[in-house]
Formats: sequence, C-alpha cells, structure tokens
Amino acid sequence: MEGLLNPTPIALPVLIVLVALFVLTLSIRRLRRLSRLPHRKWRRVTERLVLSVVILVCAAATLTTVYNTIAVRYYESTYGAPGKLYDVAGYRMHLYCTGEGAPTLVLEAGLGDSALGWGKVQRELSKTTRVCSYDRAGMGWSEPRPGPRDADQIAIQLHALLQEAGVTGPIVLMGFSAAGLYIRDYASHYPQNLVGLIFVDGSTPLQWEHGSPELRRELDIIPTYEYYILSAAWVLGVPRLMGLCSKVEAGFEERAGRMEAEGNCDRLVGEIWREFKGARQSGDETIHTGPYADLPILIFSQDPQKYPGSGTPSRLDVEGSVVWNQMQEDLKKLSTHSRRIIARGSGHVIPFERADLLNKEVPVFVRQIRNEAPQPTDYGSTKTE
Repeated sequence: MEGLLNPTPIALPVLIVLVALFVLTLSIRRLRRLSRLPHRKWRRVTERLVLSVVILVCAAATLTTVYNTIAVRYYESTYGAPGKLYDVAGYRMHLYCTGEGAPTLVLEAGLGDSALGWGKVQRELSKTTRVCSYDRAGMGWSEPRPGPRDADQIAIQLHALLQEAGVTGPIVLMGFSAAGLYIRDYASHYPQNLVGLIFVDGSTPLQWEHGSPELRRELDIIPTYEYYILSAAWVLGVPRLMGLCSKVEAGFEERAGRMEAEGNCDRLVGEIWREFKGARQSGDETIHTGPYADLPILIFSQDPQKYPGSGTPSRLDVEGSVVWNQMQEDLKKLSTHSRRIIARGSGHVIPFERADLLNKEVPVFVRQIRNEAPQPTDYGSTKTE
C-alpha cells in the first residue's frame, strides 16, 4: 500500500530534535552550576528565569517534533492512495478517477492542496460523468521533481499523466484558485479534445499588478523568511497542536476526510513554496492565453460581499474584493460561450464552502456539452446563487 502523503524529509525533524537536545543539555548544566558562581542575586535570578524558559521551549520542541513525526509515519502506513500511480518521465504521479461517461472532468487543485481538496464534490459529480482528480508533483501521493513549478511545466506534466493513464478525451478542465492559470495554459497548449473549462474562483494572470500601490504591496510575494518559519512550524507539529489534523470537514467521507485533515499536518512546504514562487512566471506564461472562440466556459466566483475575518472590513479588504470581482468578470472574455455564477455567502474556498453549488451546476454544464440538456440562453451573464 502506498503511503499517505509525501512526508516531510526526516532530516529536518532529526536536526531540530538534536539542536533542541543540545541546547537543553547546556541549559541544564548551566542552571546546576549557577548557584556556585559568584554572581549577584539579581543576575542569578534573571539567568534562572531565562534558562528555565529555554529548557521549557527546548523540551516542548523535542516532544512535539517527535510526536508529530511518529503520527505522520503512522498515517502514512495506514492510508493508501485512493487512485493509481503512473510513471511520468521517471516520477510517480497520482491520478484518482471515479464514475463513468464522457466527457472526463479533470480536477486541478489549488495551491498547496492535493486531490483530496475535491473531496466534497468528486463523489457527487461522478454520478454524472467520469471525474479524475490528481496530485501535482510534490503534492499528495505524487513524487517531487526538480525543475520549475510554473504553468507551462504543470500543464506539460498533466498532459503526460493523462496520456499515460489513457485519458485522451474529450475532457473538461476544472481548476480552483491558482489552478485557474494552469488550466488556461493547458487549454492553449493542448486544445485537442478539450470541450470545456470551469474556473472556481480562479487566479488570473498578473493579478498582483491591479489595484492601488498599497494593495499591490499587500499581495506581493511573501518574503523568504516566512518559508523557513512555516517549515519549522510544520515540523514542530504546530498545526497538529492547533487541532487541524483531526478536523474532518462536513461532507467528506470519513476516510477521505481523515486523509485531508492529516494532510494539513504533513505538507511539503518546500514544494508549495516553489510553486508559489513560480506564480509570476505562470502569469507571464498565461497573460496572452485565449480567447478560446466558443469553448463552453463556466466561472464560479466568491461573493464580493464576503470579507476575511468577522470584523469590519478594512479599506484594503474592500478594494481587494472590488479588484478580484472585476478580474473574475473579465474571465468571461475568454469565450463567447461563457457564464459566471457568484457563490452567495462563500469566500475563496468554494469547493468547501459551497460544494452544493458546484454539485448542482457542473452536472448541468456537462449535460449541455453532451447535448442532453437545453443550451444556455444567457451567455455572457453574471448571476448570484
């Protein structure tokens, strides 16, 4: 049985534990010697407090890292890949197909997520047609691979995976968030047998270049130091301590929900970071993609009135919502047969927050492509559901 998710390299947890134990040992020795040293009272008290904090932090880091590493390995041995692994240019890639019929609906997950991110919709959509979700390199059960992680490379690797698995078409590509760039790239390079595109609050090329200078700075590429902080947090088991590894979202099957929850605590942060750093390159590669003539396109977008957090939205929140809404509206220009649906009450993560809407509208879209349902009469429209 294949392991759960690509594990964090064991070298990093071992390094953290060794450093923590080394500092812990030195701190305990110093604490024991402190009473024999000819220091003033205030210095001994201060040093005891500092050393006590250091000892506590090092002990906690050791325990949480060891516990998290053991838990990760346990789940790796417990849960196997739901789909099949295919050799693509010397690296294994995971493809999970369910249902029957044509066209095949190929699901492209958002940044940092695996095929399990579609866990609330794949089973339901499989009642209408064949549905295949997959893991990009370094995500889920797909092996990491060297080289850039930009839209061109991701599209090339997806095409090779589909060819290897015998998924030759017709296909509909459905991409969430960052995958909006990837499915555009794929459509431009491999239009053969592509019969539709579905954007789920999809990213748009050079989206960082819109809005005021303040908003652009807010959305700029995250500093590299944050990558190291995130990497350390994952290895130390911080997400597990926050309960993210046991939080099974409603609507998932128990097994899929458990795997998705555990995935929150076993991210290959380095792989996610490489893809994130390639976002601007992906934007450059897709800025001139389209239009795609009369290719059927369905666009799902977050509610512009849904702001992050629960308090009063800031000026940048409001501006960001307006800018994003306009970019979503502009996606309709990609085809004369496009329609847009705003997911009422949903934030960005529509596959989780409004899976019901996807499960209702996507089957209709598929049946229209098959000519089993009346063709839309409202091309170019935007409505809210």
